[in-house]
Amino acid sequence: MFLRRLAAIVPCSTSTRFFCSKDSLDLARTIAELNKEMESVFGEPPPDGLANSGNRSFLAQEPQHNSHVNLSCTSDKFTAQELHSISHNLDENAPGLTHVGSTGKAQMVDVSPKENSSRTAIATCKVLLGEKVFDLVLANQIAKGDVLSVAKIAGINGAKHTSTLIPLCHNITLAHVRVDLSLNPEDFSVDIEGEAASTGKTGVEMEAMTAVSIAGLTVYDMCKAASKDIQITDIQLECKTGGKSGYWRRGD
Repeated sequence: MFLRRLAAIVPCSTSTRFFCSKDSLDLARTIAELNKEMESVFGEPPPDGLANSGNRSFLAQEPQHNSHVNLSCTSDKFTAQELHSISHNLDENAPGLTHVGSTGKAQMVDVSPKENSSRTAIATCKVLLGEKVFDLVLANQIAKGDVLSVAKIAGINGAKHTSTLIPLCHNITLAHVRVDLSLNPEDFSVDIEGEAASTGKTGVEMEAMTAVSIAGLTVYDMCKAASKDIQITDIQLECKTGGKSGYWRRGD
């Protein structure tokens, strides 16, 4: 970490001067100069002092092939090694990305080998209106009309068009879509819950999440004339059933 900080701050010419070796390297003098340089840069010497770091062999070793050592290059090489190690660990431990093919390009997953199963998903989101807009929606005084009713229809319609909005989603036949909106006086918000159901080879999580997202956007559109501060937050999947992974619920 010290060498990385030094390489980022000390000019290359300085680091080259420190590690230039024609006859022999005066290690003690070099360490003293490094400590002095660090004190001038950071306002204080290194916490443990490089004088106590004489056992760090990489400082004492002379270059065998080059007369100068470039600290920034050493740092870059070390970073590349770290990235390679991280990538290797991910390859071994992380689950595969089903929407990425062997060449690294996006692909639509082939679900034909899967068996049909009954699938459901429930998602939620919240629209923070603020007290002024909340009171207008509650009294049905928004100029565009009944906010909650329009948003409900929009959410259902959004679920049915998920595959045209999300490029790699499958075009599935939905058996049921439910979108419920309720006013929450505690934080002057609209709480939205959406549910999608289907019998098929792929899940309906995206349909449920699209339903609540489109409903939330519709609430914003209906109310934007009254306020631009409205926020759509906490779009998330709450639970799903069916398929190979079976039942899942947030927090379990």
